[in-house]
Amino acid sequence: MSRIGKKPVELPGGVEASVSGQTIEVKGPKGTRSFKATDDVTLAVEDNAISVTPRGKSKRARQQWGMSRTMVQNLVTGVTDGFKKELEIQGVGYRAQMQGNVLKLSLGYSHDVDFTVPEGVTVVCPKNTEVVIEGTDQQLVGQVAANIREWRAPEPYKGKGIRYKGEYIFRKEGKKK
Repeated sequence: MSRIGKKPVELPGGVEASVSGQTIEVKGPKGTRSFKATDDVTLAVEDNAISVTPRGKSKRARQQWGMSRTMVQNLVTGVTDGFKKELEIQGVGYRAQMQGNVLKLSLGYSHDVDFTVPEGVTVVCPKNTEVVIEGTDQQLVGQVAANIREWRAPEPYKGKGIRYKGEYIFRKEGKKK
């Protein structure tokens, strides 16, 4: 039995959900999101909660049960609170700034890096060494953060680069004389 799958997903005030076939659509204050579940699970909306149940006792049905429930929970969280990733830039001369829909990054290359922000995600730079990524889709927010971090991942000797806020970088000692 899936401990995650057994719990119903509660719908907070101002959030509506509708199921048509294997597709669930959730509407909330931050927008509308939908998810298409596999044929191994059944989705149902009853008394202000969404329940996910497996069809049969196969291994695949049990795998999809917990995953589908988590995906539905992420839809509800996305349309109510949204998701957020924060990045810190460390290094002399490393900085970021927004210009319209483009994030300009100075990362020690001979040129500035222009990162075009995709639809569905908002990127804000409160300081020139901080980048905040927000959106309703958890996967898209995480992927955008990973793509930005990829331009200059933190290195272990001086710790320079783009890191997630609160991320610990394992430091190495340099050469011995």
